[in-house]
Amino acid sequence: MTQLLELPPTAGRALDINGVVAELGKIRASFQKHKYGAGRLPELPSREAATEIISRLVAVLYPRHFGPPGLRAEDLDLFLTKSLEATSRLLREQALRELLLLPDGLDNDPEKRSAQITHVFIESLPGIRALLDTDIRAAFEGDPAAKSYDEIVFCYPGVAAIIRHRLAHLLYRLGVPLLARIIAESAHSETGIDIHPGAEIGEGFFIDHGTGVVIGETAVIGRRVRLYQAVTLGAKRFEIDENGALAKGGARHPIIEDEVTIYAGATVLGRITIGRGSSIGGNVWLTHSVPPGSNVTQAKARTEAFFDGGGI
Repeated sequence: MTQLLELPPTAGRALDINGVVAELGKIRASFQKHKYGAGRLPELPSREAATEIISRLVAVLYPRHFGPPGLRAEDLDLFLTKSLEATSRLLREQALRELLLLPDGLDNDPEKRSAQITHVFIESLPGIRALLDTDIRAAFEGDPAAKSYDEIVFCYPGVAAIIRHRLAHLLYRLGVPLLARIIAESAHSETGIDIHPGAEIGEGFFIDHGTGVVIGETAVIGRRVRLYQAVTLGAKRFEIDENGALAKGGARHPIIEDEVTIYAGATVLGRITIGRGSSIGGNVWLTHSVPPGSNVTQAKARTEAFFDGGGI
């Protein structure tokens, strides 16, 4: 049982808010000097702006579902034009803020780079919409409870998560990973599905139910893959560099080939490959590769581990 703190006497003593503010200032200044040096502090990307960007983009991709109420067909193109113009300005500003956080010399023209990122991103939206339509079809075809495509777009947390992931993944690849991560964490808070923006996911992806799904940064997922709730595609171990610090980067998450189904509660760890067309049963703990067409259950996983010498 946690021991309660003993409260000091406060009679006759006013709360020293100014003292608390001063101490916080000292600690903050020390951390900022260590991180940024003695120069002027750069502006950080804004969570509020990132949330607005993603909200506008979702409405652009599916305006009948997430656009303004009463949006008429004859007004649709004008709505998209104005939304994309506003989104472009916001995205360019937020991308510039992130690029200015880079150490000197890593980007000698951040304003030009932020404009290029925005240009490529906006022009990629039709391709993202086409890819998302394959995800929505996969959800409709894979869930007997689905009554319509509209229900899926409006209501399915897995679809909400993959819409935001595909947008965040493009930003990640374009070189603004902080902005991408802010968007991914917003989606995580909204849906309970945690997909790192670095994860590569093929077409026709479906997360059924979704709560508790975790997909790591270097995971690679093929086409027509289905996951159920509480599935983890994670790292088995973290490498340490020569100085004893945690090594950043490196492929450490699973490769899931085409047409794989992973059922609720399964945990797949490490840079292993789940072969095409395999089925991974509920609550399986798997840390070794399996060939195409495998059917892995809890009992089978334990048996294989015994004969492998404890390979999982």
